[in-house]
Amino acid sequence: MYAGRNSGQYSDQNWLRSFMFTLYGTSVLVVSYFPLFYSHLGFSSPQMGLLYSVGPLISILSNLFWSMMSDRLGTIRKIMAILLGGQLVTAVILARATEFSSVMLILSVFYFFYYPVFPLADTMAIKIAQRHGRNFIAIRVFGSLGYSFFALTIGYVLRALGPEYSVGICIAIVVTALLITLGLKDVKRSEAVPAQVSGQPSSGKPNKRGGLKEILFQKEVIWFFGSVFLLAIGYRMNEAFLTISLKGMNAGDEIIGWALLASALSEIPVFFLLSKYGDRFKELPLLAFASLMFALRFLFMSLAHEPGAVVAIQAMHSISFGIYYVTAVRYITRIIPDHLRATGMAIFTVVWSSGAGLLSGTFGGLIYQDAGRTVFYIVATGFSLLAFIGFISKHLTDVGGGDDRPFRRKAKTPL
Repeated sequence: MYAGRNSGQYSDQNWLRSFMFTLYGTSVLVVSYFPLFYSHLGFSSPQMGLLYSVGPLISILSNLFWSMMSDRLGTIRKIMAILLGGQLVTAVILARATEFSSVMLILSVFYFFYYPVFPLADTMAIKIAQRHGRNFIAIRVFGSLGYSFFALTIGYVLRALGPEYSVGICIAIVVTALLITLGLKDVKRSEAVPAQVSGQPSSGKPNKRGGLKEILFQKEVIWFFGSVFLLAIGYRMNEAFLTISLKGMNAGDEIIGWALLASALSEIPVFFLLSKYGDRFKELPLLAFASLMFALRFLFMSLAHEPGAVVAIQAMHSISFGIYYVTAVRYITRIIPDHLRATGMAIFTVVWSSGAGLLSGTFGGLIYQDAGRTVFYIVATGFSLLAFIGFISKHLTDVGGGDDRPFRRKAKTPL
């Protein structure tokens, strides 16, 4: 009986690991290779920036809508299956579109189903890790492995077939992810967190107070999300125009794959190190340090003129995004209560991806075209430095006046 229980436990986690691995293949395509598809269709830099920013605009609504639906209905798996089904239908239509207006309209619908899957998947990973007393990173890291695998292989495939096949590859990956959802074991909003994980006794009943108001009306939460927003602008600028920058250096699609691989693989050891030792350090100083590393990374990008240099700079993803992501998720789990976890992760995604993506895509395209790549990355550097000021000033305020987090638990949650 014990062996059977363990078998079910590992099956539970392995299905989700497989899902994470596959899901991040769509992220590689949408973020890094769709711009090459737009370029193949003859779109200009401002047009590509607009196509990039329309997704974040749509996702401001879609992330909150689908995550709140998940919290209300008490299911994550079924919502993710609906979202993947929507992605599949719209991707099939997108494959036949060639006009800018048509592509923009179809992408708007595609993004409505695309963005919310990621915070929901992270929420499921956190809950399953809590259920089994495991580390969240042991599941989430498979997203990084999947991103690495698809970043490299898709680059070589598109070099052989051409960028027009980007949407076709996306369809194949979405179908695979949709099939994997059949094996996922759902987690519910009301699911009790084990006492040995949460450090608190569980009543088995969710607290239904407050909702969005309970989250957003806290000064610490506003300060945190404001700093995240500033950091995200520079990050999303680089994300949207990295492939275009490499193409401007005459890099092939396979070089783009290696650049993406360098960033994805470099974050994995940092994920594990922080999951084991990160609790020894306060979150805000770590977030401030990550912001400085982002600033340095973008400064180097402004000075780079060879594809090989860009690939090397991408390895700084480890000490910038790697430190930022694990620490930010850990911070969120401490300032937002369990019964609002999906909604809290949705707000985090809206700030990190949606709001910042809208601004960086719209104005980033204009800066890139009118001022050039060097100025573009110096602006990104400036936003990262502003984020550093935000995180470190909040830390100094806490040190001076005491830590007044409204929701913080005394015991740590393993991440």
